[in-house]
Amino acid sequence: MLDDTDRRILRQMQADPMMAAPDLAHLIGMSTARLTRRIERLRDQNILRGPRAVINWRALGYAVEVSLRITLDKTQSRAFDDFIAAARDIREVIEIQTFLGRVDVRLSVVARDMAHYQAIYRDQILALPHIADIEALMQVARIKADESLPL
Repeated sequence: MLDDTDRRILRQMQADPMMAAPDLAHLIGMSTARLTRRIERLRDQNILRGPRAVINWRALGYAVEVSLRITLDKTQSRAFDDFIAAARDIREVIEIQTFLGRVDVRLSVVARDMAHYQAIYRDQILALPHIADIEALMQVARIKADESLPL
């Protein structure tokens, strides 16, 4: 389990993931070598999954984000597998989630504008296998998108 030092390390890494190891070690109050060993242990335990790039889609010209709630035809034994495999191939699908309940799958789709979204929807989304029902939710604003944990 995590001790207080591990929590301090993770809090600082969440706050500033680009901080250099010597600076982080100084801030935490330990040697760089000791910090590096702790970070490696956190990676080995699959607690820390490593650095990642967070891309601002809007800065790249993607102005539209739509959440699609999809109910699959569950009379088909391969409905989930076939649907997810095909959805993975759509470049503009940036997230796929599965659920228990009335809605089976949620897709997050980004597009440059509404015309681009309509083309993606008509040509690719509606061609996905085993769809029984689909509901589109247009994102108006992202209020909170923080993956930081309260450590």
